[in-house]
Amino acid sequence: MKTYEKIYLLLAQSASAISGEELAKGLGISRTAVWKAIQQLEKQGLVINAVQNVGYKLIKGDLLVSDWISQQLDLPVHYNPTSRSTQLDAKIGLEKGNSAPAIYLAPNQEAARGRFGRAFFAQAGGIYMTLHLTPQASFSQVKPYTVLVAAAIVTAINNLTGLQPQIKWVNDIYLHNKKMAGILTEAISSIENQTVTDMMIGIGLNFHLDHFPKELENKAGNLFQEVPSITRNELIAEIWRVFFTYTDDQLVAIYKENSLVLGKQVSFMENQLAYEGIATAITDKGELFVRLNSGQEKILSSGEISLSSWDESSQPQ
Repeated sequence: MKTYEKIYLLLAQSASAISGEELAKGLGISRTAVWKAIQQLEKQGLVINAVQNVGYKLIKGDLLVSDWISQQLDLPVHYNPTSRSTQLDAKIGLEKGNSAPAIYLAPNQEAARGRFGRAFFAQAGGIYMTLHLTPQASFSQVKPYTVLVAAAIVTAINNLTGLQPQIKWVNDIYLHNKKMAGILTEAISSIENQTVTDMMIGIGLNFHLDHFPKELENKAGNLFQEVPSITRNELIAEIWRVFFTYTDDQLVAIYKENSLVLGKQVSFMENQLAYEGIATAITDKGELFVRLNSGQEKILSSGEISLSSWDESSQPQ
């Protein structure tokens, strides 16, 4: 772990200022090394108050520390400061023979893509990461990873902040009527063996972004509007802790309990035809049951739905 990362962690965990002498002594380095580390943190956008004869206090900002996250989870965490996409980073890691499970992490993304290849806004201040798993499971036995990870996200946020986001089927996380996170799950399979060999589960989460493009201002939201009460490192570690320690049954139940669509009128397209109905149930595999206005029942295993009536009275506050 780099010196400036160690100093950041100490400052982030302290409610009061820490003197340069105390930092130097605790880390076994010189006061000059402390000063250089503070400068490095400030170059990365952190606001640190330095008061003579008092010390340093972190005022604003946080720093992704992959080594700390790795220690918390006992998993390799690959950090790429110039990532085009953490999904691509994970695929490159697979080609290189990197071990799995592993997390690929980035401060932002230059070519971020969501479902169906759509671009999405990935500015500094968010959480952008991909988990690489090797399920080696038959097509019929592959777990509903999108469901499990969505449940892990809302649980981790609630555990650390008390906030209660909701899940819009199948892969979007909403808070205060706005999309706050999305999940992209991609599989690599062996047709010959009829198995899914690798799974790349990507997360884009608006932790505390400074702004959104005008076209997204009314649709996208942050986890924190004001100064965050937790760090991105803490949330990342908690998301994957929940994912790996909760049972699949627990996570599926959490997904259903926090559904934004159950009991609501939804619309969707199938084979170029438009349908509307009430979302009545979500199966343990993540399929959505919709009772159409005609009385017919549809089972959706993939795709997108829209809430037919998106009004504040029916949304979480």
